[in-house]
Amino acid sequence: MAIEDRRQRERVARRRLITATARTLAENEGWEAVTTRRLSTEIEYSQPVLYKHFGSMEDIVEAVAVEGFEELAGALRAARRDSGAPGDELGRVAAAYGGFAAKNPALFDAMFVRSTRLHFGAQDTPAPLREAFAELRGAVATIAGARDVDTLTEVVWSALHGLVMLGRNGRLRPGHDADRIALLVTQLRATSV
Repeated sequence: MAIEDRRQRERVARRRLITATARTLAENEGWEAVTTRRLSTEIEYSQPVLYKHFGSMEDIVEAVAVEGFEELAGALRAARRDSGAPGDELGRVAAAYGGFAAKNPALFDAMFVRSTRLHFGAQDTPAPLREAFAELRGAVATIAGARDVDTLTEVVWSALHGLVMLGRNGRLRPGHDADRIALLVTQLRATSV
């Protein structure tokens, strides 16, 4: 049994190395630079070894995205539970969402921009995606009032995502990200009656 345990640990370590290398390449050079050939060169494994762990490049991107949702859930959880001003959970979580996107642009692209087979709100939604949504939902619930929390969370998420993407693409004035998030949160609070 010890040999099989070791082999399993080695498989997990190789998968992590592949996804970590893909992510590093994407953050440094963009997702266009991430190919199986480039990955195999970087990690010094043959392409067939990569395909033992991932059936395609899309599978690698999805694995990176799932890891990203784990990290996003952690960042949102930390922001929501922060000991900041009582009643400002949504403001902290919204700022954490924007900060996460700004610090991890290629990871954010894997999570939200690149085409994947990952689905939200479905039977097969991976746990990290559900956890990230749950953290945002927990913050939205504090201002929801009589409104449907799930629908309001989807609207808040869409607004945050839109602000992030428009800002990243130079469609909004630079340097006003925090102001826009604060305005959004203020408007949501004002209509929570």
